[in-house]
Amino acid sequence: MYENYESVIKAKGLTNYKVSKDTGIAQSVLSTWKTKGTTPRSDKLQILAEYLGVSVDFLIGVPNTGPQNSPQWYINEEAAQIAQEIFEDPDKRALFNAARGSRPEDLRMAADMLERFKETNPDG
Repeated sequence: MYENYESVIKAKGLTNYKVSKDTGIAQSVLSTWKTKGTTPRSDKLQILAEYLGVSVDFLIGVPNTGPQNSPQWYINEEAAQIAQEIFEDPDKRALFNAARGSRPEDLRMAADMLERFKETNPDG
């Protein structure tokens, strides 16, 4: 699923050009994936997954391999756990997409700040 690939490169601030240059995968492969919905060969998917720090299953859209279930999506396990806490709390869920690629201390600070806002303004 190109959408999964696209969400990862956006979260990491990458472009298809940069991915192509760094991995050696032709931009035409990525373009065809997007426009025609064809999946790249398994060797290309493996290279992309390793480069992006996600699983091949996530890239091809296998259920239950989304960001919240894949610590590889985040810098480390602690960041993944904090992001999962944010995702599971409806009041903090808006931060979930912004949390990708963040450092654990930044995630904790954002979550704590929201908690303090809730304490000082319980109706808002």
